Amino acid sequence: MNFLITGAAGFLGSALSNRLAREGHLVRGLDDLSAGDPARLRPDVHFTRGDVADRPKLWTLLQDIDCVYHLAARVSVPESILYPREYNAVNVGGTVSLMEAMRDVGVKRVVLTSSGAVYGTQKEQPLSEATPADPRSPYAVSKLSAEHYVRTIGALWGIETVALRVFNAYGPSQPLPPSHPPVIPHFLRQAARGGSLVLHGKGNQTRDFVYLDDVVDALVAAATAPTVDRQVINIGSGVETSIRELAQSVIETLGVEAEWIYIEDQDPGPSRMCADISLAHQKLGYKPRVSLEAGLALMAAKDTRFQHPKAELE
Repeated sequence: MNFLITGAAGFLGSALSNRLAREGHLVRGLDDLSAGDPARLRPDVHFTRGDVADRPKLWTLLQDIDCVYHLAARVSVPESILYPREYNAVNVGGTVSLMEAMRDVGVKRVVLTSSGAVYGTQKEQPLSEATPADPRSPYAVSKLSAEHYVRTIGALWGIETVALRVFNAYGPSQPLPPSHPPVIPHFLRQAARGGSLVLHGKGNQTRDFVYLDDVVDALVAAATAPTVDRQVINIGSGVETSIRELAQSVIETLGVEAEWIYIEDQDPGPSRMCADISLAHQKLGYKPRVSLEAGLALMAAKDTRFQHPKAELE
């Protein structure tokens, strides 16, 4: 098959691009490199630097494409609170531009990467796709809006659409921006360096951490699954883990001692998050294979940022 992947040089996008190219598919990648790195991509991924809102460029890249993966997005919840207009422009405006270009060229399927953040704070867990969305940040609003645009434009123009609500994805080479880094690589780096682990609130809030390879499995399946049109599907591990439990697992994985610091005057976000993945199993044959403990061990083994200095001397 022939694929176009937007956000191809990002954390998820590069793993997906490389997997599809390795399997022999033609892969075109588009990324504005605001957060991506083309060095992550295999040489046989046909990479183009550009904006997902650039419709003339999209028209060219979409020629002879069977399926589009739309991963291009701004992804930081705290940053979105500061810059809601930018998040709307990229995550919503970019999605609409892509759908228009797909309509113009005649591409028949798109897989949108959405987020478990759209659920917000909910009393009942795990979260099923039938749970009413309650977005609590501009990022979450932008992802929910993108879902609606993809579904609506797809229905109007005969484009098959599926949105995967990915929960807290993690894995080797995950970016560590200087502000608001993802919790797993941040904890691993801090512990490896002998630093303190900062837990917001009391650390009792829970998240559903899903390993990179499992997310890529779901994305690959979504391109050809026969009964997913107009569907929204959760992609997670189905396991609820508290931030305190995560911190302990990180320390045990690295075999180090680390202090914990609690910052209770900062909002820790939703109190609980866990994905009901039964629909993903039914529609995509999805079965997460990598436990959190195994995933942390893989990150520590594969990523030099998370290796304890003492280990390098042994």
